[in-house]
Order: sequence, then C-alpha cells, then structure tokens
Amino acid sequence: MSRVKFNVNTEYAYLQNFKVLQNIFTRHAVEKPIPVQSLTKCRMQDNLEFLQWTKRYWDQHYPGGDYDAVSRRKASGAPGGAPIAAARAPSAGSRRGVTPTSAAVRGPRVASAGAGAATAALQQELATQKEAIGGLEKERDFYFAKLRDIELLLQNAIEADPELEKEEDTLVKHIQGILYSTEDGFEIPEAEEGVADELETF
Repeated sequence: MSRVKFNVNTEYAYLQNFKVLQNIFTRHAVEKPIPVQSLTKCRMQDNLEFLQWTKRYWDQHYPGGDYDAVSRRKASGAPGGAPIAAARAPSAGSRRGVTPTSAAVRGPRVASAGAGAATAALQQELATQKEAIGGLEKERDFYFAKLRDIELLLQNAIEADPELEKEEDTLVKHIQGILYSTEDGFEIPEAEEGVADELETF
C-alpha cells in the first residue's frame, strides 16, 4: 500500500500504480492481464469492465471479516479518508479489489444472513400480492364483460324498437340507470373541444 500513489492525475503516475498492481498479481499468481493502455486512457467502459472483474475476484477469494479501507490508506501515508476515483486511478482501487469496493462488499457480507431471510420473505409476499392482483384483474374483466354484454343487448333492443327508450318506467330504463350510475362524489369529466381534436389526430 505504501507504494500506491493516491489521487493521481497524470498518465505517468497511473503507469506507476499499474506496475505495483502487476507485481502483486505476479507475486500471487493472478493470471489476469491488466489492459494498462486502455485503463490509463480513463475510458469508462474499460475501467468498468476491469472493476467488475476485480469485484468478482474479491467475492471469490476474500476470506471474510472486516476490512477498513480508510485506515489502510492512512497507514500507507495516503491522505486520510480521501476518496479514490476508480476511473482516474484504477490501480489503487483494483490493487487487490479492496480499496474502493470494500465498504460496499463488507456491508452486504455482514448483513447477508439476516438480509437473505428478509429478502426471501419480501419476495414471497410480493409473489402472493401479484397472484392476488392477477385474480382481482381476472374477476374485474369477467364482470366487465358481462356488463358490456348487457349493454349491447339493450342497444340492440333499442335499435329494434326506439320507443323503448322514450318510455320512462320500463325495464330498459331501470337497467340503463343501474349500468350508468356513478358513485357518490364521482363526476364524469366533460370532454373539452381541443382535447377531442388532439386525440383524433393520433
């Protein structure tokens, strides 16, 4: 850690950090070629891919336990608690895959046992709710289709005999009253002229 230069912003300093990283990889027999040229250009895609590989390597090989990245950086003489930009100095962050991602990795690992059970319970509840909503939607569609069939029967009857709609106290009028009644406080919005024209253009 003492050889890593934190918060660097020149290509030369990036190369120095990558040399440190490559030496560590060689010492620990990590067979991963480091695309130094791509990473020093600070292109987001290249840095992201390398950091994803680093994260996967960390997850596979880290034995567990707490890791305090800030104190490690302080011990190496780096500015205390200074954040490391992954795109600017990927070697410091990907030296062993620990510095920038340690807090994110450590948090889920510590809480994974309790969070796993809670997540499973929430997923089960979500699945139950989705199933219930699906059943309610089917039931709604079923009754809506029945009401639509009744409405079509009334329309056909009125077309066949227009006098049915003129009479006040008839079965047709009572059924229409039930079909088109609204809940208290609900008002059907009046169609505005401009809105109707706009809808027709689409």
